[in-house]
Amino acid sequence: MSKPLIWWLAARPATLAASVAPVLAGTAIAAHDHSIRPLPGFGALLVAIAMQIGVNYANDYSDFARGTDTPLRVGPIRAAASGVIPPRQVKYAALAAFALASGAGLAVALASDWRLIAVGALAVVAGWLYTGGPRPYGYLGLGELFVFIFFGLFATAGTVYVHEHHIPAAAWAAGCATGFLACAILALNNLRDLATDSAAGKRTLAVRIGRGATRTLITLLLAGSLGIPFLAAVAGWVPRLAALPALTVTMVAGVIRDSGSREPAVLISALKRTGIIEVWWALLWAAGLLL
Repeated sequence: MSKPLIWWLAARPATLAASVAPVLAGTAIAAHDHSIRPLPGFGALLVAIAMQIGVNYANDYSDFARGTDTPLRVGPIRAAASGVIPPRQVKYAALAAFALASGAGLAVALASDWRLIAVGALAVVAGWLYTGGPRPYGYLGLGELFVFIFFGLFATAGTVYVHEHHIPAAAWAAGCATGFLACAILALNNLRDLATDSAAGKRTLAVRIGRGATRTLITLLLAGSLGIPFLAAVAGWVPRLAALPALTVTMVAGVIRDSGSREPAVLISALKRTGIIEVWWALLWAAGLLL
């Protein structure tokens, strides 16, 4: 396998939806409110994508350094464990992605609100400490909480804020929904790796609560992502058409069904499809707001 392909796969393209979708959802809210600011909005997208890639590379490096990634692991290839990419290069790639996110975030903050610098710094530090540092919280079952906050609430509400300079209730609703979907992606990933993570001492939430409870959590997260637009519409925060993400219900049902499988290939497919669901969620949400 070529080095460029290994780098691409190690960036985990299936998870990049978790960075793009909340920015799209937030931008749609700003467009609905006639408050679009193109350059800060593009900066927010760049921050989100760079952060996601940085977290993925940092996780790749840290899991290898801690011995979590072994030959028994299944799933997409890891750069540091591939034997082709030196682990040090993976670490530097993670730091470069975080540096890009920091630079773009600084530009957005200076163009919008300097207080966003503190939020961005917190996000970068949290991204590295997810699996890095002396006591990574990703090994303590707190990964889903990190994903919900930074790839749900902060990404969506932050995007709306750089456009509008305030955060309407609709932004928090969309942030919860995209955060739920991002959590479902991580939960499916950890469900797939449950056995190897447990053996390596990586106490993810899936390891802590077990396979059955993790599947229940995935079901609740996916169902919640479809229910939130209805609640937002009933509350009068968004038009009724903003409930269009419910059209993904068939795809959601398929992922819920497959989350009960113990076959890694089935869970990998479910994870990828959840990323697609998140993109469709954001597109349908945007369509409902703008039609």
